Amino acid sequence: MTKTLLVAGGGIAGMATGFAAARAGWQATVFERAAEFSEVGAGVQLGPNVTRILQAWGLADALKQVAAFPAGLHARSMSTGEVLATLPIKDAVQLYGAPYVTIHRADLHGLLLKAAEREGVQVHSDAVVQRVDQTPDAVTLEVLQRGLLQQHKAAIAVAGDGVWSPLRQQLLGDGLPEFTGHIAYRALVAQADLPAHLRSQDVSVWMGSQAHVVSYPVRGGEYLNVVCLAEGQLLDDDANNLEALQTWNAQKSESQTLAELHHALRGACTALTDLMNACSDWRLWPLCGRPAMQGTQEHVVGRVALLGDAAHPMLPYLAQGAGMAIEDAAELAMQLNHATTEDVPERLLQFAQVRWQRNARVQARAVRNGQIFHATGPMRVARDMSLRLMGARLMDVPWLYGYGRS
Repeated sequence: MTKTLLVAGGGIAGMATGFAAARAGWQATVFERAAEFSEVGAGVQLGPNVTRILQAWGLADALKQVAAFPAGLHARSMSTGEVLATLPIKDAVQLYGAPYVTIHRADLHGLLLKAAEREGVQVHSDAVVQRVDQTPDAVTLEVLQRGLLQQHKAAIAVAGDGVWSPLRQQLLGDGLPEFTGHIAYRALVAQADLPAHLRSQDVSVWMGSQAHVVSYPVRGGEYLNVVCLAEGQLLDDDANNLEALQTWNAQKSESQTLAELHHALRGACTALTDLMNACSDWRLWPLCGRPAMQGTQEHVVGRVALLGDAAHPMLPYLAQGAGMAIEDAAELAMQLNHATTEDVPERLLQFAQVRWQRNARVQARAVRNGQIFHATGPMRVARDMSLRLMGARLMDVPWLYGYGRS
């Protein structure tokens, strides 16, 4: 059998995987269920652990065309607006060999899609992967493409089909993701439409009680991505509504959305309330997830690898969801560099052994960060005091950002 690889899912995880595999000498095909290749959502933060990979892939110049390069990450008090501590992320190049950037999800996805197509990856839209079957020697995907059911055979298959991955359900049978009780309210606003005092080219995290707001520039700094992450704001009767939970782009009435934001940000300082009031067209994203990974079996089953959210969905409180998917793709490609079609299961197992503990650590740290960002009472007082005293030393994450640096 030739070196062929099939990918279910054409989002960031799937496109990064197809591109990286093609660079490693494999013939890659990506199947995306949507009618058009696109990426929903708003902003993404990419730490130097991720941009280092994009640089190695030859995508640094393409990244510069669409990303923003903030100088600082500011931890703020939601109630007073005080900057409790600042991490000078402009120093990431010096410290970690690559920049810290912020980027619109669609721009990151478009960058990867173009790179994949240049590398010879075949991409198919309106193609729903319905089933995976495998033998010791090959794997087959059953794909419904534009009304026609087809079977595609290869040496490897990759499930990069997201947090609600149907392939994971077939392979692992470990149930659906669960609603975390957290909702992200997302908005994108042109900086030119904001008063001067609300414009920013930095990252700010405004920490409150059971909620926080993060803002940062995207699209070369021309837009500001604003996200309020709040606890306890269930979608009316939708907490058990599967269709409602699976959407990235839900919308309520403007009055209802504003009422929920007002409740989540009660007691917020004027600067933050002014920023939130300047935003409109809010989109809702119910955060669903799984417990941290428990072992290699959640990454690999025979000749099938699970990557990104299909393997390890994570809360956005460490800003590493897209990053871990890209790290997965890079490690898989590294294993494929040395693989033959016969030793694929062994190489995939090696991939899983390298990745699962790191992904589990990032998942757990993201949960912990959410608890810290949303702290109340004495824990909140201790958090603010620690940030004032320790500053950047408390905010830097060397084990995360320095990963894979030679």
